[in-house]
Amino acid sequence: MKKVALPILVLFIAVVIVAVVLLSNGLSVGANETLAGIDLSNVADGAYTGSHEFKRWTNTVTVQVKDHAITSIEATEPVFADKVTDVTDEVFSRVISAQSTKVDTVSGATITSKAYLKSIEEALK
Repeated sequence: MKKVALPILVLFIAVVIVAVVLLSNGLSVGANETLAGIDLSNVADGAYTGSHEFKRWTNTVTVQVKDHAITSIEATEPVFADKVTDVTDEVFSRVISAQSTKVDTVSGATITSKAYLKSIEEALK
């Protein structure tokens, strides 16, 4: 039994280490992402698409603008972790309320929030 348990334990530890490395890859870079902000005064009515490519936080959004105001935002290609729908909705709600990408990120989802904010900025450049 000991002969079987040791290789299984070693394999388990190796898998855990690889998972931690992969999941934490890019965290510091993403957390330090800077936002430029947006100027809606020069944005005509229409639908604008923007993307942000950064590891597992790559995403694409479509932003609807009417009368120089953001009326809706849709994640056409959401962040890899599709279970963050609540985060996505909260970020989009904050941007629409503030009419700006200079909003607080969602606690516990800073990099996901910033990835969406960067896509919105790209759409409205």
